[in-house]
Amino acid sequence: MKVLLITDGIMPYVTGGMQKHSAYLAKYLTRSGLKVTLVHCVEKNDHMPSDVEVNKSLFNGEMRLHEILTLQFPKSIYFPGHYINNSYKYSKLVYEKIIDKLNEFDFIYIKGFSGWKLLKEKKYGLKTPPIGIKFHGMNMFLPTKGIKSNLNQFLLRKPALFNMLTSDYVFSYGGKVTDVIFNIGIAKDRIIEIPTGIENQWIKELNLIESKEEIQFLFVGRFDVVKGIKELNQAIYSLRHQKFKFHFIGPFPKKNQITINQVHYHGYVGDPDYIKDIMDQSDVLVLPSYSEGMPNVILEAMARGLAIIATDVGANSLMVCKDNGVLLNNSNLITIKKAMEYFMSMDEKKLLTKKKRSIEKIKNSFSWNEIAKEIINKIKSKINP
Repeated sequence: MKVLLITDGIMPYVTGGMQKHSAYLAKYLTRSGLKVTLVHCVEKNDHMPSDVEVNKSLFNGEMRLHEILTLQFPKSIYFPGHYINNSYKYSKLVYEKIIDKLNEFDFIYIKGFSGWKLLKEKKYGLKTPPIGIKFHGMNMFLPTKGIKSNLNQFLLRKPALFNMLTSDYVFSYGGKVTDVIFNIGIAKDRIIEIPTGIENQWIKELNLIESKEEIQFLFVGRFDVVKGIKELNQAIYSLRHQKFKFHFIGPFPKKNQITINQVHYHGYVGDPDYIKDIMDQSDVLVLPSYSEGMPNVILEAMARGLAIIATDVGANSLMVCKDNGVLLNNSNLITIKKAMEYFMSMDEKKLLTKKKRSIEKIKNSFSWNEIAKEIINKIKSKINP
């Protein structure tokens, strides 16, 4: 089967959860025997990787994609809606590259707005192979905080809805993400539920899991009010007289850092091995977001044997339950504080059990080898019902 994968970047050339997922898709669909043509981009003026470089980053020379088309994402001055405008321009560049190849493919997988122009032409009668689209967190249809976030949502909502309604299928992580997609008007028979996954090399051996003398919490991500950072900071500060440590991985402005002895900021970390080392020092990942899709960081933390505190948003309930953590009903200070205190008062044996349950859930349900097979089977069932 020949698949066209259109995305707005892959790791390591563009950083982000969607770009990491795109890289995994390209890699594991190819490993499962599909012929994958990848259309991706880098930021304007960034290094344009060769096909050899891309294949080496994905397969380390063992395999290669069927074809790679690398573009530059358009750049403009900042103005409200500049991202939407540039995304449509990028989709036009994509369209020009693929229009003469469409009949070569059995299925087209679009990430975000990268196939917008193609879908517009489809709306006006262009014949295409079956198209599935994925907007990761569906954040533009979820509650948010702040004037800027609300404006971004308003600007994204209408074009996102057009892209999904015009596609043949919409990919969902499952859980509450599917509910959001259904509630905006996508019929259930057009929704394909597939969770994301983790590579096997992330998974730590069960016999290496241990607890620490002092419980250690971890947050991984950018400084963003939607991540519940303000409330998390308040919760940490309110617990400053208790015994614990808290690690932050991600770019945090100095003015937003907490200056107490228990907290350590590692800054942006791009090296996966360094991230693993910090996770291995930690016991509990804390992610009190207002909205999410299916965060890679939860899967990564679970694979390293961390228990999880996360809000019940997106597909978090597929990963987190009472066996391996706490699902929060909301992102307020008291709720986060109580969850942290719950773990701080937990005996060593119970904490170790929860940490091991995280690894077991990863092994049983979230390996990319198995998820790629599930994607292929579900696409085939749509192509040949």
